[in-house]
Amino acid sequence: MTASIGAVVPRPPLPAGFVPQLVLAVLCAGYATGAALGWGSSRIALIMGDFGLSAAAFAAAFSCLYYARIRQGRFRPAWLMFGVSSAMAGIGNGIWGWYEVVLRRPLPEASVADFFFLLFAPPAVIGLLVLARRPVSRAGWICLGLDTWLIGGSLLTISWTLALAHAAGDDESVPRVALSLAYPLLDIVLVSMVLALHFRRTAAGRSAINTAIGALVLTVLCDALFTSPLLQEQYRSGQLLDAGWFAGSVLLAYAPWVGRAEEAEEAEEPGQKERGRPIAGHIGALAPYLAAGVCTLGILYNLLDGRSVDRVVLMTACTVVLALVVRQAIMLLDNISLTQELAQKENHFRSLVQGSSDVIMIAAPSGVLRYVSPAAQGVYGTDPEELVGCELAGLIHPDDLGRVLHEVRRFLSAPPGGARSIRIECRFRAGRGRRGARAGEGGYGEDGWLNVESTVNRHHNGLIFNSRDVTERVRLQAQLQHSASHDALTDLPNRALFTERVGHALGGRRAGDANAAVLFIDLDGFKAVNDTVGHAAGDELLIQAGRRLQESIRSGDSAARLGGDEFAVLLVGGAAGENRSDGAGRERRTREVADRLRVRLSEPYTAGGVEVRVAASIGVAFAEPGSTPAELMRNADLAMYRAKQAGKARVELYAPQMQAEVVRRIEMANRLRSALDDGQFTLVHQPVVELSSGRLAALSAQPRWRSAQGIVHTPAEFMQGPPDTGGRGSGQDRARTAELARWLLEATVEQAAARYEAGMGIPVTVRMSAARLTDRSMSPQLVEALLMRHGLPPGALTIEVADSDARAGMDELERRLVALRRLGVRIALDGFGSGHAAIAALRRLPVDVLKLDRGLVDGLAESPRLRAIAAGMIGIAGELGLDSTAEGVDLPEQAEVLRALGCRHAQGMAYCEPLEEERVRDALALGAFALPEEDASAIALT
Repeated sequence: MTASIGAVVPRPPLPAGFVPQLVLAVLCAGYATGAALGWGSSRIALIMGDFGLSAAAFAAAFSCLYYARIRQGRFRPAWLMFGVSSAMAGIGNGIWGWYEVVLRRPLPEASVADFFFLLFAPPAVIGLLVLARRPVSRAGWICLGLDTWLIGGSLLTISWTLALAHAAGDDESVPRVALSLAYPLLDIVLVSMVLALHFRRTAAGRSAINTAIGALVLTVLCDALFTSPLLQEQYRSGQLLDAGWFAGSVLLAYAPWVGRAEEAEEAEEPGQKERGRPIAGHIGALAPYLAAGVCTLGILYNLLDGRSVDRVVLMTACTVVLALVVRQAIMLLDNISLTQELAQKENHFRSLVQGSSDVIMIAAPSGVLRYVSPAAQGVYGTDPEELVGCELAGLIHPDDLGRVLHEVRRFLSAPPGGARSIRIECRFRAGRGRRGARAGEGGYGEDGWLNVESTVNRHHNGLIFNSRDVTERVRLQAQLQHSASHDALTDLPNRALFTERVGHALGGRRAGDANAAVLFIDLDGFKAVNDTVGHAAGDELLIQAGRRLQESIRSGDSAARLGGDEFAVLLVGGAAGENRSDGAGRERRTREVADRLRVRLSEPYTAGGVEVRVAASIGVAFAEPGSTPAELMRNADLAMYRAKQAGKARVELYAPQMQAEVVRRIEMANRLRSALDDGQFTLVHQPVVELSSGRLAALSAQPRWRSAQGIVHTPAEFMQGPPDTGGRGSGQDRARTAELARWLLEATVEQAAARYEAGMGIPVTVRMSAARLTDRSMSPQLVEALLMRHGLPPGALTIEVADSDARAGMDELERRLVALRRLGVRIALDGFGSGHAAIAALRRLPVDVLKLDRGLVDGLAESPRLRAIAAGMIGIAGELGLDSTAEGVDLPEQAEVLRALGCRHAQGMAYCEPLEEERVRDALALGAFALPEEDASAIALT
């Protein structure tokens, strides 16, 4: 167990720089130990005291110069200067060793070594200036110089009083006195800069700067001890004092590399490096005054010792006092300027806060408001003074309070380096000034609420809220969202929202949701309302239908408009039966609901100032295990399509074979499209014969599909898909019939023209539905261009209109047929006698030929009633001057009855089957067919 824990928990890593620091400590301790023990011999002591110090100084110079070469940045000049300073010390120690170790004689009183030692301080002072934080104003630079002089003058006063005066007063040579004074004076300058700049240095690279300053301080301290008369007389190279210089050089060599690990830490925590220490700032501000106090103590020491005040001390003290006065005056003027600038900025920000349209509030940690800007009067309708002292939690909507508190706590618990602000949106209590406008609009209790967006920032005494009223924006967003999910005309949910609700119902956890049912509703005859009364009336009808639908369902159900005249209803729970296993009961109850909706939607409407009627075809689909919203809605759509196909104004329940039929139609459409591309369609013609003489009067063109397997399909087989019912036919069905109709017309005209050219001119009839004739692809200009291209006389072409419906585009159909009639094309009306539609078409359309419906001809020989009806139809044709043709004449007795009733032409199996082109030409060569044999026993004319 212990081994496994040790493998998982990593050992804590050593602190960064631990090994170099350990090596540094060992070097310094080893040198100090050797110096304390005398190095074993005076010769080794001289070598270590001179060349050892020189080597350490040169190591520091190399380290600083190499670091400055490989690293770019603001502190690069400082390390260059420290490198030059260490090089001067190394050269000086090397010259000292040359005299003592190599030449074996004492150093002269004023040697070249002293020159290089004196050059140690100036580069170090320049390096310290680079490390310091630069003043931002001229007054700052002046104060920096004055602070340096205050510290330096004080140190000079103390040093002169204690030691330097005695050294200057000794009877020695001038060079010796100058050197005696130069060392301490330069050290005083260096120490003054260290003290003056210590509290002004930048926070970046603080460990490296502290190490460099420590190295310089240690070097200056050893210099001060060396210049004291007591130690100077007894000093010998290799003694313990050299250990201090050695440690200073080693520290300076290590200093630039200390900050490398620290730079990574500062990069990870950028907000930490600018944090200052208040105590250090206070000591830095008091440093000049402490220096003046030290100077005063120096003068008092002279007076209490009974000695007269030295002129050097007096002059230095006077300059220190003068510098202090000047510094104080500059600081006073600077403070006055800062105070004025602060007052100006305070007025500026006060104007911004008071003039801002946003409300600024400061809340204490307890949540009590301490400040509220004047904008609260206009935004919240509340006097700001009334809000001050209130609990912020009492002004936030109770439903939003928990979320707001959670966001604020999470924001306050985040690390300081995290987000500086957060945005919170909640409802805020409106005051009396806004309550009248907001009352009842999402209010809580008797007061209204405003939607407020707030930016929250930290404050040293709590939180700052910068808030603005976003009520209109929230209201607009809600309107846009409502518009995106609801129908603009009826305000019912649209297809997207309805699909989403179906998905929720299918995935719901309630027991009743598993019994969801979807109803698809289509208004029969709505297109006729648009065509006759106008689109504005149609929109009014849709609005009323949507209102009726919404009023007829339960609150838990959903109604939607899917587009055009299509609606849908989602029934959940009990509407579809509470017991899922009771399938029959579920279907019965759902059918009752659907029938009730059908009856309600089929009631008369008042639209456009007139009363109009439409019916409703409804398809129903039930949710099954594993059903998806798309599948459920598709099934309901298929059931509704079946309801329209079966006669409209009815309710149909979805059955699986409906989907199979759709698949079959799609497969058939794909096969037909391939058949057209592959040229598998052919054209046959059935002769139209005069009943009285048997002469061949015309040809009726019919398409045939000869599949790759050699099977011939009639139109009744490959066009079994449902007809176009008010635009509800599938796109594939419409595309298939349109493409086939264009091929049929072009092939008919082309073959008829070829026969005319061969001297076998005979009129040809091509059958087309009313929907195809009103299609854009079948314009009269297209027919005219086709006739001209093939050279067929317009009178040789008869277009037989099938499936004419007075409610479906009769105006457009009439315009198209009139244009064709002007070209010379003859028009035949198919299905005459099958219903009121043919009679209405006869009243409006330009017709040349009436074709009796096959259903009328089938029972003609057996039914006296049908014979009477046929006689009336034929009489109408005669009275109007129209030709009459009977189709589907398959029995001789039918032909005899029609001939007796006065019908002029007939086509059917009693005369001839549909013929291919070669046999057509043979029939044309004969010119007539034998009359069918009469079966008198089967005919009983009245």
